Amino acid sequence: MATTPINSNLLYKIIIVISFLAITTCPVVSAEECASNHQEACHNRSEALKFKIIAILAILVMSMIGVTLPMLSRVVPAIHPDRDLFALVKAFSSGVILATGYMHVLPDSFNDLMSDCLPKNPWHKFPFTTFIAMFSAVFTLMVDSFSNSFFKKRILASSSSTTTSDFFEKNIEVDGGCRNEVNKELELLSHGHTHGDEIEHGNGNTKVVSAEQLLRYRVIAQVLELGIVVHSVVIGLSMGASDNPCTIRPLIAALCFHQFFEGMGLGGCILQVEYGMMMKCIMAFFFSVTTPFGIALGIALSKTYSETSPTSLIVEGVLNAVSAGLLNYMALVELLATDFMGSRLQSRVKLQICAYLFVFLGAGGMSVMTIWA
Repeated sequence: MATTPINSNLLYKIIIVISFLAITTCPVVSAEECASNHQEACHNRSEALKFKIIAILAILVMSMIGVTLPMLSRVVPAIHPDRDLFALVKAFSSGVILATGYMHVLPDSFNDLMSDCLPKNPWHKFPFTTFIAMFSAVFTLMVDSFSNSFFKKRILASSSSTTTSDFFEKNIEVDGGCRNEVNKELELLSHGHTHGDEIEHGNGNTKVVSAEQLLRYRVIAQVLELGIVVHSVVIGLSMGASDNPCTIRPLIAALCFHQFFEGMGLGGCILQVEYGMMMKCIMAFFFSVTTPFGIALGIALSKTYSETSPTSLIVEGVLNAVSAGLLNYMALVELLATDFMGSRLQSRVKLQICAYLFVFLGAGGMSVMTIWA
C-alpha cells in the first residue's frame, strides 16, 4: 500500500496553529480572581486597621532601639568598636543583612514578578529578578568605586595645601574621633580594599589614608541605608494596603525583630563613620520611620492601591530586586569580606571562629523568620 508523503510546509503550519491555540487558550487569571485568591477567607478592614496602628508604633520603637544600640558604645564600654563584643555583634548584624537580601527581599521579588496575575510573556519566560539584582550589585560597585575615587582626589587636593599637623588635627576635629581610632582605621585599610603600600608614602600620605577610610565608611553606611530604606518602604506599603488581619498579626512580631537586628547592622556601620551627632540622628531617624511611613502610606492608598494589580506587582518586584542586589553586595563585600580579611580577625583565630558562628547565627535566625514574614 502506497503512502502519501507528508508536506513539510503543511506540517509546519499545523504546528504553528497548534502552538498559537495553546498559548491563546491558556487560562488567564483575571484581576477579580487574583484579588479573591489573595484575600482568601480572612478579610476584615476595621480589625486590620487596628493591627496596622499597633504595627506602626511597635516597629518604630524596635527600629529606634536597634539602630541606636551600637551608638551607645561611649556609654556602654562593652560595645565599643575596640572590644571583641562589638566585632561579634557586627558579624551577627552582617549575617542578618545578608539573610535579608537573600531570604526576604529576593524571594519577594520572585513572587511579585512571577505572579499568576502577570502575563506569562515575558514575565514567566525570563528571570527578571536575578537579572535586575545582578546589575544592581554591579551598579552598587560602580557607585562605591567612583565615590572612593572622587573622595580620594579631594583629600589629596586638600592635603597638598595643608600642613601635615594641621590636616591631622582637622581630621580629628571634624570626625570626632581619637588617635587610637585613626590608627585602627589605618590598620584595617592596610588589609582592606586599598593597597597597603599607600601607608608608606610618608607622614602626610598616612593622614590622607586615614581620612580616605573614614569617607569610605560613610559611603558604605549611606549606600547600605539606601538599600534598607527601599526594602522597608515596600514592606510597609504591602502591610498597609492589606486588609487581612490573619496575615498582619504574625507579621508585627516578625517585622519588629527584623527591624531590630537590621537596625543593629546599620547602627554598627553608622558608628564607624564618626559622624557628628546630628548626622547620626538623621540617619537613624530615616531608618526608623521608613517602615511605619510605608504602612501609613499603604493605609492611605488602600482604597486605590491593589497588591495584585500588574503595575503594583511590577513596581514592587523591580524595587525588591534592586534592593536585594544592593544588600547582597554590601553584606558580602563591604561588611563580611572587609572584616574577616582585616588584621583583627586574621591575627586571632578564636575570635574569627566565633565571628563566623555569629554570622551563621544571624543569617540563620533571619532565615527562620521567613516562615512568618
